[in-house]
Amino acid sequence: MGIAQLGFCQGNSGSPIFTEDFGTGTTNGPALPPGTTTYTYVNGAPDDGSYTITSSTAGYFDWFNIQDHTPDDVSGKAFIVNASFTPGEFYRRAITGLCENTSYEFSSWLLNLHPRTGVGCPNNGIPINVKFEIWDSTDTNLLASGDTGDIMDKIEPEWEQYALLFTSLPGQTSVILKMINNSGGGCGNDLAIDDIVFRSCGDLVTLTDTQTRTSIIQCEDDGPVPSLTLTASPDFSIFASHFYQWQESTDGSSWADIPGETSDTYTTPVLTTDRYYRVVVSEDLINISNNLCNVNSEVFEIIFVPTPRPPSNVGDRQLCENFESAQLTVRVPPGVRVDWYDAPAGGNLLASNTITYETGTAGTYYAEAVSNQAYCPSPSRTAVTLEFYPLPEVADEDLTFCENEEITLEAGVSGVTYLWNTGETTSSITVSDPGTYSVEVEDPRGCSNLKTIRLTQVEGPVISSIESENENIAISLGNTGTFAYSLDGINYQLQPLFVDIPGGLYTISVRASEGCPPVQEEFFHLAVPRFFSPNGDGINDFFEIPGVQELSDYEISVFDRYGKLIKSTSSEPLRWDGTYQNRLMPSGDYWYSVRIEDLSKQGHFSLVR
Repeated sequence: MGIAQLGFCQGNSGSPIFTEDFGTGTTNGPALPPGTTTYTYVNGAPDDGSYTITSSTAGYFDWFNIQDHTPDDVSGKAFIVNASFTPGEFYRRAITGLCENTSYEFSSWLLNLHPRTGVGCPNNGIPINVKFEIWDSTDTNLLASGDTGDIMDKIEPEWEQYALLFTSLPGQTSVILKMINNSGGGCGNDLAIDDIVFRSCGDLVTLTDTQTRTSIIQCEDDGPVPSLTLTASPDFSIFASHFYQWQESTDGSSWADIPGETSDTYTTPVLTTDRYYRVVVSEDLINISNNLCNVNSEVFEIIFVPTPRPPSNVGDRQLCENFESAQLTVRVPPGVRVDWYDAPAGGNLLASNTITYETGTAGTYYAEAVSNQAYCPSPSRTAVTLEFYPLPEVADEDLTFCENEEITLEAGVSGVTYLWNTGETTSSITVSDPGTYSVEVEDPRGCSNLKTIRLTQVEGPVISSIESENENIAISLGNTGTFAYSLDGINYQLQPLFVDIPGGLYTISVRASEGCPPVQEEFFHLAVPRFFSPNGDGINDFFEIPGVQELSDYEISVFDRYGKLIKSTSSEPLRWDGTYQNRLMPSGDYWYSVRIEDLSKQGHFSLVR
């Protein structure tokens, strides 16, 4: 018999005739039967040339802490090997109950226990390299062999399956499996082995109906499946002849022979429930009932898919309109998907295979349940509504207020709760400092909006001086801004100079803007005439200072050009007619001196005849 390389059965396989999963349990062991291995059993981490049987490698050197490979195992164990320094055989097992002249597949799962991130091993450690050999029962004829090649260490633990095909000889019902370590021991070459399986290997046998279908999956609402004629078609890759036994199952797991159905075709009855069909195939008639020697075809499934109920609405959504989008959600049982539409029937498909649909547009959306096995939609769609609530309406404001005053800020909306950035919770607040204020208003539905008020304080005027400039009054301020000026507190102008103003006592008012109180200061406007003409015409016949009679503390004196006192008054108005000691004074310049409280002023005027 020729020697084969590693490979899997490319046809159909029979049921396992031998399985070694090394058991389950939280304690190590037991040791393998005598003669199975030349390595030494240890109850813990094995050194070079030793092994253990365990469900956990936690704490074993710097190895991975692994679980065994066997599916659904609880505390499943694996064969843990630390290779000997000398390459050679480390596992031997006799496999009995084979059929002669029959093809078989041997397979096993291997894992490199050394992590690539492990410490202390140069060049990532010694790789695993295992040779599998199948010998006849006399251990003299090699039936098949194959090498795994180097199995390098990895970042994460990874189980890998390897397989070897062989054919039993005439009269042969048992073989010997050997595993040989091709690499030497040392740092690395540490492996786990699990799930050693032998099973028969035969032709790939496919089942089809007259429409070349390999299965039928239909909605149960579509009614029964009519009688079908199924045909078994082997590929002749291994078997030279074929014998058949048809089987059926209601669950795809437990199978029963169909009496009398031993040809390559089978006609089913009309079906209304799930049914599975396969055919057992052997090369010799004597082996058709021997599961150690036959193989099973592909399975022809006839599945009736129940019509799913409409999805359950988790709840309509009502959100405030400042949310960009919302997620609508429904529930369906396992095995059912959800498609979303914009109409209760027909319409446009919005999303497929998702129990959630996200949208930013208000409206009603429709969820349809569909079986994952076939397009079997629910009889109706479930409506899910999204509604956006409007936010409380607010308007930002830019306000001003006068210096040294308070101002009341209003939220401007009622029927809500309030939270100012000052911490207050009333609809209005009174403040005296400029700055930016905000209030969050929230309606009974939980929708909130933010109003911002930018508050600027109007700086009041600072009067630095008021001067009489002949007949004019000039006002100077100590700060800049847009101000208005008044002599009577009623009529205001934007210029600080008042022209041709009669002398007298005035209350000067300066304000920043409409609504702000003015800054006021009393001022006596000293408007001294520049000449007078005492000619009896009733115009400028006297030298006098207008408005001085409104004062109580003042002195006025008149001198000629030589400094001679001509006339003087104290706290009484001066009214000079141009005479001195009943004698007319000549035309010319004369001087005056005025003291008004702490203010003194001198100047000259002309007497004109």
